[in-house]
Parts: sequence; structure tokens; C-alpha cells
Amino acid sequence: MKKIVIASDHAGYVLKEEIKKLLKDKYLFEDVGTFSEESVDYPDFADKAVQLVRQGKMERGILICGSGIGMSIYANKFIDIRCALVWNEELAKLCRLHNNANMIALPGRFMDSKVAVRCVEFFMETSFEGGRHQRRLDKIIQHIQQH
Repeated sequence: MKKIVIASDHAGYVLKEEIKKLLKDKYLFEDVGTFSEESVDYPDFADKAVQLVRQGKMERGILICGSGIGMSIYANKFIDIRCALVWNEELAKLCRLHNNANMIALPGRFMDSKVAVRCVEFFMETSFEGGRHQRRLDKIIQHIQQH
């Protein structure tokens, strides 16, 4: 069973709990918080998830905040993290096929739990195509290392 780290802030808490409930038989989740709807700072929880993916302890990660934007911005500060903001199944599939995303960010305030579950499934079950897409990812890494 694939292991996923999942994190949210207060605005993503309800969706996080729904995803875990609906996918508990398909994936193992390590939940690094938050654990309520009490206001928190999303970078604190994004960092916990990001570090587990960076260390190879988790294959992939899911971040959920109100818009998904804050957590995706935070995660993408790290050279070895490719976090895609996803709000439908096609984007979840394409972020794996073309970008080899290892994390996704979901907009907790704007996403139905059934769509979120399908996004997680596509994200987890789609493989990276490689080829021309790998060449493009390599260019991104080169650029980051040069600056």
C-alpha cells in the first residue's frame, strides 16, 4: 500500500479528513496536522510534509489550505519538490505525466470531497512519462542551481 503524507491548515482540515476517510482502504496516510479548524499558519504544516517527501520517507504528499496557493508556494521553494496546484482530475494526471510532481496542493475552500478524492487517485496512480518532459525538468533544476 502506498504511503502518502498529508497536511492541512485550518481551512483545509475538513477536506483532509474527508480524503483520509474515503481513501483509507487504498493508501496509508501519515497525517502531520493540523488536527482542528483552529487558526494556524500553513507554512508550519507544509514544512512537516515537505521534509518527509524530501527525506524519502514518503513517496508523495498532499497539502491542503484554503486556496491551495500558499502551501504550493511554500513547497516549491525546495529544489527537489514539485508541487502542483490541482483542482480537477485532468490536472492531477498531467502534473504526474508531464511534471513528475511529488506533491499536490488542493484548495480546501473551493473543492468538493469527491473531486478531491479522484484527484488524489489520479495523482497516486499516474506515472511520469519522462522523455521530453525529463529534459524540461532538468532545465529547471539547472536554472535553479545557476542562480
